[in-house]
Parts: sequence; structure tokens; C-alpha cells
Amino acid sequence: MVSGQPRTWLRLEGLAVFAASLLFYRWQLGPWSRLLLWFLVPDVSMLGYLAGPILGARAYNVAHSYVGPIFLACWALSIGREDIVPLALIWMSHIGFDRLLGFGLKYPTGFGDTHLSRRPSPDAAPATSRPDN
Repeated sequence: MVSGQPRTWLRLEGLAVFAASLLFYRWQLGPWSRLLLWFLVPDVSMLGYLAGPILGARAYNVAHSYVGPIFLACWALSIGREDIVPLALIWMSHIGFDRLLGFGLKYPTGFGDTHLSRRPSPDAAPATSRPDN
């Protein structure tokens, strides 16, 4: 479990990503209505938990990793589709906001077992099955 100063720094990092994403979104002249419409879309990935905690964790982590929006923005710029960049910024702002609130990437042992906190579900595998990195 991440606690103390590292947890504070991770939350501050989330705040910085959230704020920077919103500033760049506005700089790209993105409409606030689009931001409100698309902001929660990454949370649809939680539906993966209906198929079990392993698939759920994978789906959640794909949608809540900075790799996706960074790749999307770079790809959009490389093909001359600057209109897609605001969507990548919305996605990144969502991830930053989640980190600010303390939501981390998931382990397959339970929805609450994350890289920021350890709260496995009651029916989860024993805690020793989780790598301690």
C-alpha cells in the first residue's frame, strides 16, 4: 500500500495532469460541453468486472493508463488530425482526476486492490499472490 509522502506525491501528480490537460484542452478551443459528455467514458471499462476480476482489472488498466491518451494524441498529430487531440486531453484529464482522488491501477485480486491502496474484495485470492513492487 502506498501511504505517506509517496501517496501525497502521486495525488499531486494527478492534480498536475488534470490541471494541465484542462488547460491544454481549453488552449485547443475544446468546448466544455464535449468535455462534460466524454469525461466519464473511461469508466465504462469497469463493465469488464462483469466478466470477472482479471478481465475487469485489465480493461480498467487499459482505459486508465496514461499510455492510451498519449498514444492517441501522438497518432492524431502524426496523421494531421488535430481535431482528435482534445479527446486525448479529456481522457488524460479523467485519469489525472482519478489519481487525484486516490484511484489507482487495479490488481486482479479485487477492484479495491490498486497500486495506490490495498483493499481486496472478501472473496479475493490471498494477499501473498500479489507482487510487491
